[in-house]
Amino acid sequence: MARQQTDHLYKLIKSLTKAEKRNFKLYVKRIGNNENVKFLKLFNIIDKISEYNEEDILKKVPEIKPAQLPNLKANLSKNLLISLRLMAQQSDIEIMLRQQLDYAKILYNKALYRQSLITLGKAKLLAQKYHRELLYFEMIEFEKFIESQFITRSIDTKADELTDESQAINTRLTLSGSLSNLSIKLYGFYLKNGYARNPEDQINITEYFHENMPAFNFNQLGFMEKLYLYKSHVWYYLIIQDFLMVYRYSLKWVELFKENPDAIIAQPDLYIKGLSNMLDGLYLTGDYNRFNNVLKELGKVKNSPKIPMTKNVELLHYHHYYTHSINKHFMEGNFTKGVSIIPRIVEFLEKNEIYIDNHNILVFYYKIACMYFGSGDHKNTARYLNIVINYKDVELRSDIQCFSRMLNLITHFEMNNFELIEYLVKNTYRFLSKMKDLHRVQKEVLFFLRRLPATPPDKLNDAFKALLIKLKELQKDPFEKRPSLYLDIISWLESKISGVTVQEIIRAKRLKNGFEVD
Repeated sequence: MARQQTDHLYKLIKSLTKAEKRNFKLYVKRIGNNENVKFLKLFNIIDKISEYNEEDILKKVPEIKPAQLPNLKANLSKNLLISLRLMAQQSDIEIMLRQQLDYAKILYNKALYRQSLITLGKAKLLAQKYHRELLYFEMIEFEKFIESQFITRSIDTKADELTDESQAINTRLTLSGSLSNLSIKLYGFYLKNGYARNPEDQINITEYFHENMPAFNFNQLGFMEKLYLYKSHVWYYLIIQDFLMVYRYSLKWVELFKENPDAIIAQPDLYIKGLSNMLDGLYLTGDYNRFNNVLKELGKVKNSPKIPMTKNVELLHYHHYYTHSINKHFMEGNFTKGVSIIPRIVEFLEKNEIYIDNHNILVFYYKIACMYFGSGDHKNTARYLNIVINYKDVELRSDIQCFSRMLNLITHFEMNNFELIEYLVKNTYRFLSKMKDLHRVQKEVLFFLRRLPATPPDKLNDAFKALLIKLKELQKDPFEKRPSLYLDIISWLESKISGVTVQEIIRAKRLKNGFEVD
């Protein structure tokens, strides 16, 4: 999964829509001069190329000298951002609010103090409506500054009012900051380690969660404080594997947005993330019917006329929708049908590689490998597992790195690559030991696979049955049950024993649990 270094300007230009490109060219014409002609040529060249290479660019635009290129790029980047800001000021709430703050400052500099205060007053109402507390605080502070510097005939009543406003928002911002710090720390733990691996992990994360949870009166919490509170609980319960509580707190998260519809317009990315976390909780608790309903709700977000579909929102939507579309097929045990969506997902990943972070790419490729394994396509399973295994940063989602190696072992057994098994077992054992993720389930499976090539054919079924009994017993321990969240070894063993495919085993379990699948 080697990813080339890509120029920031190249990324910016490639992210532009047709409308944004057209608007930029019109903007350049309005401010036209000789220098702009050069950076517009540079823009047109970069827009057409499929891979960034400065030597090729300079050959295509000979009037640009190598020494001029850095300044031209900086000028082009600056003007692109100005053009984009002008386009976004009517659709992006935060940009619009900052513009109003800028207008108030301009009026102040012109000594038009009352007009400046009127502008601030209108902007404050919008900031409150869209829960932009930081900007609201900045507006109050500027309003205080104007009132303290100049006699506006309102100072007698305004001083106490502004002081109270400032103290109230400052208290809320302090609480919001504490809750957001807790949320990001828990998320960081999850990105590195995944679920709690042992009682020590669980004790440490629980102590950290409670020690860093600030005191608060729930009835006095604003929108952002509640959001960060729910986010912190979602990450905490995900780490300790309490998936029902993951669902419940992500439901609170989504309901918070639905109670504040303006927030969905202002922060659609966080609304989408809330729906995605709901789906995670439902997937991990096996609640197929609710999962299906929420997935349909997530799908409708893309076509909502009220939600501004920026590049960021579009990417987030596709990312989460594709992730949970894969999970839907996992829940159904319908891997053969699920394989049909993989080309679209891979195309999405390749097309947007410069925007999607490595963590999400790793998760996608592991899920794709699992889909192929469930469908019986072991060649493609190994192909996608190798992308994950060969990723250089083993600290990122070390849990997925570990289970990719476990599935890789099983895949090579299915491909009859017995000469590789002993070597792979040793490598996997060393890696899991290094990552401190070698538990009894993994040890039993590694020991089993190491002996398997030498097991007589007439004894294979007994060997599979013996391992199945051991693993089912180990699953009574919640921390030994953790591997099944990544890799359904139980269903694989049952398929080997019964002589039917993995997906038939999983599908039969789903139907036995009482739900019909699409």
